[in-house]
Amino acid sequence: MIKKLNDLTHDCDLEFDENIRSFNFLLIADVHFDSISCDRELLKKHLDEVVERNAKVLIFGDFFDVMGGKFDKRSSKGDLRPEYNTSNYIDNVVDDAVNFLSPYKEYIMFISPGNHELSILRYHETDVTKRLANALDAELGTYGGWIRLRYSYKNKGSRGSYKIAYNHGYGGGGPVTKDVIQTSRKAVYLPDADIVISSHTHDRWVFPIPRERFLHSGKIQQDEQIHVKLGSYKYSYSKGNSWERQMGHPPKSDPGIWLSVIFKSNCNVITKFELAEK
Repeated sequence: MIKKLNDLTHDCDLEFDENIRSFNFLLIADVHFDSISCDRELLKKHLDEVVERNAKVLIFGDFFDVMGGKFDKRSSKGDLRPEYNTSNYIDNVVDDAVNFLSPYKEYIMFISPGNHELSILRYHETDVTKRLANALDAELGTYGGWIRLRYSYKNKGSRGSYKIAYNHGYGGGGPVTKDVIQTSRKAVYLPDADIVISSHTHDRWVFPIPRERFLHSGKIQQDEQIHVKLGSYKYSYSKGNSWERQMGHPPKSDPGIWLSVIFKSNCNVITKFELAEK
């Protein structure tokens, strides 16, 4: 269903027919699976819903937290799950994640790294995202790249594509703007994207930017570029002595956004977004 085209791009082929009129995806990021503050029950709830909807999962960075290594300056014994307090800490984290996700293996389609995983690669020379993707037979992405959804309608010759630009994210988000200010900048340097996905700041929203397009046919068409920000499964703010409270940061958003690609009777394809319920 999804294949690597080059270092930056993956193609995902969707074929509609009389029986299949839509495809569903769960977009998640910043799971921080091994953190003691990760809401694993909520993650399992969402993955069970993926099975019910026969959807696919796209993970855009920081599935792992991996800040508990003995040489990591961010490490805190109070934030380390007891089962990871071993000499092969990173191996245990990866093995635990594989065991947790294995029942959902056929539904997890794509995994890309975030800053936490790239930090481990830089300092410990092991690619935990690649190890997880390989164990689950999922496609491995990069910190930023593209996914092209190529759709066709069986026996009717209707075809087209939606282009997703993704980047795990950067910066602090801002307590007032919630990183929405970046949408105007991205709309300029990502003009070919229909959907722009980011995460990292633990905010969650869907923000459309209307635009006017000049088509090859010479016609003028108005459409929208949809910007999507993904929340986090890590709820550190609930702790009174958390780093977030010490820095004066506000509570952050819940995780997960559903993307539905729907084929209409007029041979058009539309996309709909829905916040995953807690």
